Amino acid sequence: MTPRPIPAPRPVALAERFALVRARTRELAEPLSAEDCAIQSMPDASPVKWHLAHTTWFFETFVLERREPERKPFHPHFRVLFNSYYNSVGGKHPRPQRGLLSRPSLDDILAYRKAVESEVAQLLADDALAPDLLWLVELGTHHEQQHQELILTDLKHMLSCNPLRPKYQKQWPLTPVSARQVRWIRFGGGVCEIGHEGEGFAFDNEGPRHKVWLDTFDMASHPVTHGDFVRFIEDGGYQRPELWLSAGWDQVVSQGWQAPLYWQRIDDAWHTFTLHGMAPVERNTPACHVSFFEADAFARWAGARLPTEAEWEVAAANAPTEGNFLESDALHPLALREPSADGMLAQAFGDVWEWTRSDYAPYPGFRPAVGAVGEYNGKFMANQYVLRGGSCATPASHIRPTYRNFFPADARWQFSGLRLARDAR
Repeated sequence: MTPRPIPAPRPVALAERFALVRARTRELAEPLSAEDCAIQSMPDASPVKWHLAHTTWFFETFVLERREPERKPFHPHFRVLFNSYYNSVGGKHPRPQRGLLSRPSLDDILAYRKAVESEVAQLLADDALAPDLLWLVELGTHHEQQHQELILTDLKHMLSCNPLRPKYQKQWPLTPVSARQVRWIRFGGGVCEIGHEGEGFAFDNEGPRHKVWLDTFDMASHPVTHGDFVRFIEDGGYQRPELWLSAGWDQVVSQGWQAPLYWQRIDDAWHTFTLHGMAPVERNTPACHVSFFEADAFARWAGARLPTEAEWEVAAANAPTEGNFLESDALHPLALREPSADGMLAQAFGDVWEWTRSDYAPYPGFRPAVGAVGEYNGKFMANQYVLRGGSCATPASHIRPTYRNFFPADARWQFSGLRLARDAR
């Protein structure tokens, strides 16, 4: 197949969106066995079964129970078992132990999904939900799309731990490769505005829109590729402490990093594990599965730096919101498909999340929503950095220029890459 960039999706009615999102999650789980869905391969990941249940817990807890406080739950223990913070019967159940939940079974979870989904769909069809609950349904669909991406990234890590290197999807994505000419694009400084504004959906952390001061800066027209990273490795990038932040060098030494996650030398050539199995590293594809520490070290090696999230948003503001997203079914970053327009970032959206140098912090004037949803979705956690642009596992209707993703500096299992920036010369 030859994947094409996925254009910005058309607006759809909420009932249609709810049905499409729920169906897509089920489709992602269909190729998997019950054993596949139960395994948790690392503390920061979750089993597929937990994702299936947790996204259903959201609709039961925040929509159905709010509409009818006396409603009988599907199961009395599920409200706690699949809560993000308190997910065990009788007390706290830390995230690293989600893989211990052999019960309820996958069939039980699928029955839970079907029951809650049918109830919400009927309420939408009957126009029986108040505006505040309709907003929560919309929030829930975007929350579920976050978990669709996590299903794939967590699953990829789990499958990579299997010495058989099993394939999630057998068909390998083919795409024409165009020669790319990386160039620096200059963006004028001054007072700029970033952040979400308007009636379209956005998470609370994307606003309020506010003014920032930017000095004139340059941004690379293309993301860093795997070929670029091979050159970094060959130049001793993972053996040169002067390139690394001290905490990053600690990770290199303690974890034995020698290349991006999933890379392996086979017959004197770099290969990588993908959702299609092991494959040679394609040098023209955007580099992925690199941590903030690796992105920062690479930028320093290249005589550049990572952009701030404000610089990234200003630079990407005029780029079309289309690219290699989940809907292409490539499930892997792809090489440039066609030359980019002059003065516009190439592959700004899709393929790989791009690290910025910005701490994940609230915007000026941020106020979390009142109640459990605000507590659930309004947390700003220390030692995390912002990523922008979406990836090959991000649903197309989920992304926008103001979207703020965030992960710890040492996280590598996401489809995370980088684009270089520099001060104007």
